[in-house]
Amino acid sequence: MSHKDMTIYEHIGELRKRLVKIVVFFFLAVIVSFLFAEPLIVYLQRADEAKELTMNAFRLTDPIKIYMQVAFLIAFLITSPVILYELWSFISPGLLERERKVTLSYIPMSVGLFITGISFAYFILFPFVVDFMNRIAARLDINQVIGINEYFQFLFQLTVPFGFLFQLPVIIMFLTRLGIVTPMFLVQVRKYAYFVLLVIAAFITPPELLSHLMVTVPLLALYEVSIFISRFSYKKVLRAEEEEKSMEE
Repeated sequence: MSHKDMTIYEHIGELRKRLVKIVVFFFLAVIVSFLFAEPLIVYLQRADEAKELTMNAFRLTDPIKIYMQVAFLIAFLITSPVILYELWSFISPGLLERERKVTLSYIPMSVGLFITGISFAYFILFPFVVDFMNRIAARLDINQVIGINEYFQFLFQLTVPFGFLFQLPVIIMFLTRLGIVTPMFLVQVRKYAYFVLLVIAAFITPPELLSHLMVTVPLLALYEVSIFISRFSYKKVLRAEEEEKSMEE
């Protein structure tokens, strides 16, 4: 039975099987991530931007809470290629052969951009934000006593969103392939997109011009890259449509 001939219940059953695979792989990844969680936590505490901070646990459960959160984050990174592959496998029967090959290449690209976004936020943005906070505390003559839970929560809130924000080129490419957006539309709404990205940057960064620019400029550059990618994908879509018409004739 082809994918198109499947009933809604068969589609749900197929989706359930793939979700089960993802859940099983995730739990296996969690077990593996326990081996890497402790070294990663120690490394993050010994980083240059954290050396001047005094880490404290205000609750007995804080250490195990951080340990589990880091382990689950590592497990998510390990599982993300499987999640994307199972999603691709679920929708691929409805795609043309060349579309299957193209969309399959999105998986390593998406994972790479996610890691790039987190790396950018941690190695470039995070040190500036911590330094800004330290300078404010020094000027106000405040002795900072940092909780280990608060430190890692702030670290996650600043870095993880960038992993998703850096997915913009892949999402635009995918939507262009599906015919939902076009490069002309992206150019038309550019000023509105810029405004939204400026607002996002304002929410992520502290009220400092340099930090705000460090976030805004890469986001705007990502949007421009997305327009370029959309133009490239759009040309391929038009070329494929022309080939189909010529074959029909």
